Amino acid sequence: MTPVREAMIVAGGRGTRLAPLTDATPKPLLPLVGLPFLSGLIRRLAAEGIERVLLVVGPDPSPFAVLGADAASVGVTLESVPEPEPLDTAGGVRSALDRVSGTFLVLNGDILTDLDLAALVSHHREHAAQATLSLTRVQDTSAYGVCVLDGNRIVDFVEKPPPGTLPGQDAVNAGTYVLEPGALAGFPQGPLSFERRVFPGLVAEGQMLAGSVSDAVWADLGTPERYLHGHRLVLDGEVAWPTVASGSRRYLGVDVEVAASATIREPVWVGAGTRIAPHATVGPYTVLGSGCRIGDRAKVVGAVLHDEVVVGEDAEVIDAVLGDASQLGARAQVGARALIGPGQRIVAGSIVPEGARQPRAAR
Repeated sequence: MTPVREAMIVAGGRGTRLAPLTDATPKPLLPLVGLPFLSGLIRRLAAEGIERVLLVVGPDPSPFAVLGADAASVGVTLESVPEPEPLDTAGGVRSALDRVSGTFLVLNGDILTDLDLAALVSHHREHAAQATLSLTRVQDTSAYGVCVLDGNRIVDFVEKPPPGTLPGQDAVNAGTYVLEPGALAGFPQGPLSFERRVFPGLVAEGQMLAGSVSDAVWADLGTPERYLHGHRLVLDGEVAWPTVASGSRRYLGVDVEVAASATIREPVWVGAGTRIAPHATVGPYTVLGSGCRIGDRAKVVGAVLHDEVVVGEDAEVIDAVLGDASQLGARAQVGARALIGPGQRIVAGSIVPEGARQPRAAR
């Protein structure tokens, strides 16, 4: 059979739940363990034989230009599909239908997964489907839309059913699809939802809509808790990632300096040129970007620091995210799930409470 060589990545979400990190950086470009998330996803697609990726983005595609050279280095041609206005989950894909040549993949730009894409494509072709959805099982169906299966065929969708009301039906949409162009061709241009119109519409027409249930890792990175959890999955080796060698629990980049009296607790990932001062504690489950500075006796645990972050002496960061070039003064404390925007300065001795959002510094 002709291999699938094309994929679309839906990457136009505003990422408001991760603001202020996303005030100037699109959510799919936020780093995951030292690499923009989309870079890692494109590299994975390249390893699966994908040669052309269409990025369905918002009205301004310019921030995504940084991905071009990285994609080219792994043999992938990258093209942007701008949405001048929001077109929901499927409208942007529909608008680019004339740019694909056959069967293609659709992925979400904020889902971390180790799904076997080749197996998904094989499932699609084995069942001669117009569309195939990757599915994952959940214990509590009340928070999801359930895909009702008859064998491998999706025959209905039930939104957020209470547990136990659909015996034997616990599979939900995991956000990766294999599509034939004809699956979308009958829908008009403009705002369009996969979940509310396309997939229910195909079922109503009697088209073959296949479901492929998998126990693959599936993680939405769209909230502070989930973004941190995604890093933990990579550090624990639950999901392969280009910046982490298989089986590695401690990564120290080039030109990293760690004082002899500092404590490094695995798993930990430290980017190039970072300095960790005497008696500091870093980790476990900590990611430090390139060029960070961790001061004397500082403690950074379960946290993600982007590039060029400064943590002052005796300061403490626990289960939080600090944006590029932010600075934490001496003795300051940042609580769990707090987000510190790029360039923001937290004054010495201050306390940033759990879940707080410190905006991106004005320019």
